[in-house]
Amino acid sequence: MQIGPHQLENRLIVAPMAGVTDRPFRMLCKRLGAGMAVSEMITANKSLWDTKKTLRRANHDGEVEPIVVQIAGGEAAMLAAAARLNVERGAQIIDINMGCPAKKVCNVAAGSALLRDLDNVGRILDAVVRAVEVPVTLKTRTGWSAEVKTALQVARMAEDAGIAALALHGRTREDLYKGSAEYDTIRAVKQAVSIPVIANGDIDSPQKAKQVLDYTGADAIMIGRAAQGRPWIFGEIQHYLDTGTLLPPPRISDISDIMQGHLSELYDFYGEYSGCRIARKHIAWYTRGLRGSNEFRQAMYALESTDAQRHAIADYFDRLAACSERLEYETTAPHDTDADD
Repeated sequence: MQIGPHQLENRLIVAPMAGVTDRPFRMLCKRLGAGMAVSEMITANKSLWDTKKTLRRANHDGEVEPIVVQIAGGEAAMLAAAARLNVERGAQIIDINMGCPAKKVCNVAAGSALLRDLDNVGRILDAVVRAVEVPVTLKTRTGWSAEVKTALQVARMAEDAGIAALALHGRTREDLYKGSAEYDTIRAVKQAVSIPVIANGDIDSPQKAKQVLDYTGADAIMIGRAAQGRPWIFGEIQHYLDTGTLLPPPRISDISDIMQGHLSELYDFYGEYSGCRIARKHIAWYTRGLRGSNEFRQAMYALESTDAQRHAIADYFDRLAACSERLEYETTAPHDTDADD
């Protein structure tokens, strides 16, 4: 899989997810087998470029290349300026967000709301590609609604504009995350254009990854919610694609080490107060469905310090390890649906 001059190690990509794919998470997923990771979306609104939140989202210190920054907005000139700024700050690939279904994004005519105005889509694609020398990619959905599917039109416009790769989520904006993603549209898009096509949506196991790749003919797959609390999924998928066999479930001791390392990075990145609070959702994802996890999470949510979190996690995983060497899930909880993937 190649995007512009960047040869990826494999065909597995971490989806951009607001509030999730910060630098610690991206670096962890890459270490555990992802070939590329896309940043949280950065606004094209110039008045917010130097806020603490935006600067933190643009922090790629020490991250494995290529550095991919997703930008979001509804006006071509603003997005072009945002692309230039982020390239100056180290971005090696710019990704345009035309897929986020969140109301706060769509209400400002950004994200998947752009799919209602294909003229503006064309202006944005042309402006951003012309604005920077690095590759520009596009992430989008199959359309605004079941009655207004625009994926084929947008894909052809993207190819004509010089977009280097297209990631397509198999749902419309109106679908949000309900029902099941469909892959017929992704397959049709792959057959219609010559640029790389990345399949996205509901890919949550090695078997599903292979099924989607085989059916759609996509050049790569993009994984979002299934990696929350399970960043080792990329290594599991790559092993299955390489060998046709499944890896055994991870050892509890290995997962404890991965989780504690991830939390240490979060604490260093965000500081004591924010790090403790941001870590809560990741701890909940890591422990989702495990024995006694509901009681553990309720107690963990009340903890107010990173040290208290560390000790609670160590104690919980010690108790799990006393019962079983490898992870055993009691239930499968639904994925978070606030983040875009």
